[in-house]
Amino acid sequence: MVFTEIVRTEDIKLKDAILLEGLPGVGNVGKLAAMHLIEELKAKKCMEIYSSHFPPQVLIDEDGIVNLVNNELYYYNGKGKERDLLFLVGEYQGMDSSGQYDLCQKLIAMVKEMGVTTIYTLGGYGLGKLVPDPRVLGAATSNDIVKLFKKADVEFIDGEPGAGIVGASGLLLGLGKLQGIHGGCLMGETSGYMVDPKSASVVLKSLQKLLGVSIDLSELEERAKQVDSITNQLKDIETSDKEERSDVNYIG
Repeated sequence: MVFTEIVRTEDIKLKDAILLEGLPGVGNVGKLAAMHLIEELKAKKCMEIYSSHFPPQVLIDEDGIVNLVNNELYYYNGKGKERDLLFLVGEYQGMDSSGQYDLCQKLIAMVKEMGVTTIYTLGGYGLGKLVPDPRVLGAATSNDIVKLFKKADVEFIDGEPGAGIVGASGLLLGLGKLQGIHGGCLMGETSGYMVDPKSASVVLKSLQKLLGVSIDLSELEERAKQVDSITNQLKDIETSDKEERSDVNYIG
């Protein structure tokens, strides 16, 4: 039996809103970007989603209190010409394909009623190598969205991503398109080896242009410098080890 519980912490109605999905994925790029935007815009929580499609566990907070794993929705009422925003975040996605489909279908039905007319999903595009200057790659459900994304420095490369978009970032777009909700995916290039604040930062730079909002990226950029420092130290250690091994003479 499938268990799904929706807890509304606030009943809201949005106008011509954009759903921004930032669930965990490659490099946690989408999650980092969405959470940073939520904090900067001071978005408010309006819904908690609990489901047996999530892992069977609870999380323990800093006070030792347990909470069942969930997804959450936060909202932001746009100012002036800004559009209303709705954020989907959480620690987990559905564990299998049937769970992903079920959760995404239910979510789309709910957000349509709340006033969502567009979906932007955020994620990382894993390259399997270090990326000094990550780009933002895009995928969209219509030519109009492609044109819009290109104006925000999002690149479209023939055949990339070759394996398609797996998980909620892809399903929300595909299922949304069937129901007349168009949108696209912003993918920051990343090694995929670690949490990548640099990639999240470049995704947010494109997103700021798309949304017409201005946010402070200094915290993410500082974290990116720290990650780069650690990465460079590891590279130096690896280079040193190789040089030491090459100096060893074996006599047999």
